[in-house]
Amino acid sequence: MGEVDDTAKKVQEYKDNLIKKAEELIIKGFPEKIVKLNDLLSTPQFSERNFSDVYQDLNIPVPDPIELNNTEPMKSESDEPTAKRSRIDLSTISGTRVMALPNGRVQCNTPICELIKVVKPVIRALVEDSNLLKMWISFMIPKIEDGNNFGVSIQEDTLAEIQSVETEAAAFFDQISRYFVSRAKVVSKVAKYPHIDDYRRAVQELDEKEFLSLWLVLSEVRNRYCSLHDIVIKNMEKLKKPRSSNAESLY
Repeated sequence: MGEVDDTAKKVQEYKDNLIKKAEELIIKGFPEKIVKLNDLLSTPQFSERNFSDVYQDLNIPVPDPIELNNTEPMKSESDEPTAKRSRIDLSTISGTRVMALPNGRVQCNTPICELIKVVKPVIRALVEDSNLLKMWISFMIPKIEDGNNFGVSIQEDTLAEIQSVETEAAAFFDQISRYFVSRAKVVSKVAKYPHIDDYRRAVQELDEKEFLSLWLVLSEVRNRYCSLHDIVIKNMEKLKKPRSSNAESLY
């Protein structure tokens, strides 16, 4: 029996500690993070960078063109039609050896990686903070009763909003990983077809898109902190006490 009581005590201590951390986060942590993110978005790294600043040489040279020689014996122009004379024996062409990458490996885009190092911890913090708030509200939802559930509906709506923010923040990580996969595929095309400039341009376009996406993610994280702080502060009384103790006096 003593072991059960000790376990129940530890669980209650965990709940009390979580509630305390969540309330400190709302009152103090969220405003600090909003200000910090605003300052970060105002830095030259995010506010003044041009698209050209994220361009990076692929280190994939354009090989010399292959000379195509007709292996057929020389014949006079009168011996065969013009269309036939212009044909080339394609079976003798070995192709351009490009996939070996003579200048070494192709690096990730360094400017983009620098931005990702800044943005990823911010995304992770939003996921963790959302999870903390979600548990905080869950612990304060009272037992199910008939009537007087207006405060409980506010808790449920706020909980749904927090869960939506948590899901969206987690999706930002997937967005970053998909950028590297997409870029690797296009870089592979550049290595296979080095003479086609469109593939090289496609890499630049992907880097531009990711730069803009990272700025947008940082802005969205700031906005989510603002919206969560606003909705929780405005409904703090109902979130902590969803059912008033004097409800009976209304009847």
